[in-house]
Amino acid sequence: MFKILPEALTFVRAIRQTAIEFSRVEVVLCPPFTALTLMSDNLHGSGVLLGAQNVFWEDAGAFTGEVSPLMLKDVGCKYVIIGHSERRQYFGETDEKINRKVIAVLGHALTPIMCVGETLEERDMGATEKVVHAQVTAGLANLVPELVGKVVIAYEPVWAIGTGRSASDEDAQSVIAHIRETVGGQYGSNAAGNVRILYGGSVKPENTVGLMSKRDIDGALVGGASLEVESFTEIIKKTCETRR
Repeated sequence: MFKILPEALTFVRAIRQTAIEFSRVEVVLCPPFTALTLMSDNLHGSGVLLGAQNVFWEDAGAFTGEVSPLMLKDVGCKYVIIGHSERRQYFGETDEKINRKVIAVLGHALTPIMCVGETLEERDMGATEKVVHAQVTAGLANLVPELVGKVVIAYEPVWAIGTGRSASDEDAQSVIAHIRETVGGQYGSNAAGNVRILYGGSVKPENTVGLMSKRDIDGALVGGASLEVESFTEIIKKTCETRR
């Protein structure tokens, strides 16, 4: 929940100026709902894509305050973040609700970025793989393998979000490999190979190369470091370096 319209405009114009350097990776900006139209207009033709931070699962109706996948597609979104840990923590989003959103978004040919991850208490209990396995399995329920391959999953350990702490490269790789195995066990090896899995949780320029060099990590879900053009573009550039 950052950036009123003048701030968003300054940000997106700066990103657009450097977008030509991003050809090795896919870059998606996910601003608040209020800035979606402005960003859509200013990103046109740049190659940088637009995403939303949340969605409701119905197309229309008496759901005051909600935004539908149809509305997001109309404004130019290609991606939608679903089940971010803050949505789970502060707004009571359950795996079942997240699954409904994933299905709705895919139904409109949008790409869901489905977030999963354990709390510090769960990590200390040694329950990381159990928790993530359950979230992935429930979040992807009732899909066909072909659609699963179009989902992006973001592993964001809750204890690493906004804290300055980050999972080690090896820990992130281990959990993300487990996520891929979970998808494979649920929907087969093709789906597991096609699904893209991101790491999120205090991603910054200093730890980008190590994380992005790991075999099963396909990209980053960037939080606080994405609020400043310099740090965000540096993360993108370092990610490009690992994709040569």
